[in-house]
Amino acid sequence: MDGHADRTLEALGLGEAPATDPLRYPGAWPAESGLLDGDLLLPLDRLTHEDRVPVLAVGSNACPGQLRHKMRQAGITSPVPLVRTRVTGIGIGVSAHVSRLGYVSASPVHAPGSVRELFVTWLDAEQLAVIDASEGVPLPYGNYRRAWLPSPEVRIELADGTRLPGAYSYVNRRGVLHDGAGLPRGHPGQRELITELLTSVPRLRQLFGVTPEEFCTRARADARLCERGTRVLAEEKLVTTSGLERFVRDQHTGSPGTGSSLSPPLT
Repeated sequence: MDGHADRTLEALGLGEAPATDPLRYPGAWPAESGLLDGDLLLPLDRLTHEDRVPVLAVGSNACPGQLRHKMRQAGITSPVPLVRTRVTGIGIGVSAHVSRLGYVSASPVHAPGSVRELFVTWLDAEQLAVIDASEGVPLPYGNYRRAWLPSPEVRIELADGTRLPGAYSYVNRRGVLHDGAGLPRGHPGQRELITELLTSVPRLRQLFGVTPEEFCTRARADARLCERGTRVLAEEKLVTTSGLERFVRDQHTGSPGTGSSLSPPLT
């Protein structure tokens, strides 16, 4: 550890986890690709990992502190490669549910022509199971479904010019919040988002209080309250589809939905 003191998550400003500090959601993302190895973020020796599954992160799964927290909770110590990519066709929307961790999380949305820098995590089978569980996969009780987003509908390019055939991501089964005109809205950051929701939706104020701090505290203390808040979002007609539903597999039967025939088998 002494030889890598400058590579610790704390030294890099990447150590905080939204799971324990929800108003910091989605947490700090790295400036470049790296290998999360315990408390360290080390340089990567390669950008692709054929023995692992690529999972595109749009929220806190790109935060090393959050990933460390999730893996430690599950007793997983194996390293996780995080690769910075250039992604075309995906936007960062707002999940139409209140998380039990006290925040309103991000969710991918269909955004043709949109280009942004996002991270792909390359996960082994144990790590994938941990992230699946943290996202509430499989159905019927979770908020997300894991979907294979194929090229060319979603273009994922690495720094060396390699283009991935696709990647998994977590699509919210409840939909996403819209911008008032029916289109998915962007995620502005946790404090701004919660402030806006509490200001504009009186029923949410009745449930969660008037400040972001109150919202987070009450949500973390009461799973049933989170479910009620989620229903309010739908009942107030604040929800639309993400546009990615066609890529979602039926996780009860394993049968593919439209477009998911391009999904590769897990390794």
